Amino acid sequence: MGCTLQIDLNSDLGEGFGPWRMGDDATMLTLVNSANIACGGHASDPETMYDTLMLAAEHGVTVGAHPGFNDREGFGRRLIPMSPDEITRMIAAQVGALMAVAKLIPTKVCYFKAHGALGNLAARDMNVAQAVATAVRLIDEELPILAISGTCLEHAARSAGVTVFSEIFADRGYLSTGQLVPRGTPGAMIHDAKEAAERLIGFLKTGKMPVIDGEPIELLAHSICVHGDSPTAVAMTQEIRQRLMAEGVEFRAFLVP
Repeated sequence: MGCTLQIDLNSDLGEGFGPWRMGDDATMLTLVNSANIACGGHASDPETMYDTLMLAAEHGVTVGAHPGFNDREGFGRRLIPMSPDEITRMIAAQVGALMAVAKLIPTKVCYFKAHGALGNLAARDMNVAQAVATAVRLIDEELPILAISGTCLEHAARSAGVTVFSEIFADRGYLSTGQLVPRGTPGAMIHDAKEAAERLIGFLKTGKMPVIDGEPIELLAHSICVHGDSPTAVAMTQEIRQRLMAEGVEFRAFLVP
């Protein structure tokens, strides 16, 4: 790649609820630089939030709030009809909850990343993107947004004066619009760790991401996401770290508390 490249590796964690656990958070927190922690909407509860925040603090992992639609049954991946103002209030309630629990550790919630259907909606709908950016700015003017690269939320955040960082996904397919291929559609998920690593190496060398409906598109990336709820999450994250480090990539959090 010509020179040492630094990039962040993040994962969506703390997505269990009560006695149910989702993914291997303990191992993932030894592999990632940043953790997007569920806030009680699509998943989590006070104990899960506390336990995940504590583990992240022990491993020196930067934490972000990861709110989604209040839809535990659908894991936040179903589109729930809400007005922009309702979305703003929902985000405020969830992020506020995680921030309050974080004070018990104590640790700091350093950024915001929308989950699932909420994140995908904010990526393509400017009204929703503006509602999300407004909520984040009103919660904390210094709280950055981690947004899907090349989408409406990036533009809305910048227009609102909110610092924005861009992410790409290791395990998701892309459309030529820069949006993710909808789940359930062929090409939406990448399950093979070697394939995911090869695609990332190609992207980091060229700045272009392959898509399922056209020529590769240019994207900006400060962080790479691997979904923590996948059964292959640990193996994929390990493969990505090993392969990219062999190419001279250095993993470092995009934000330091």
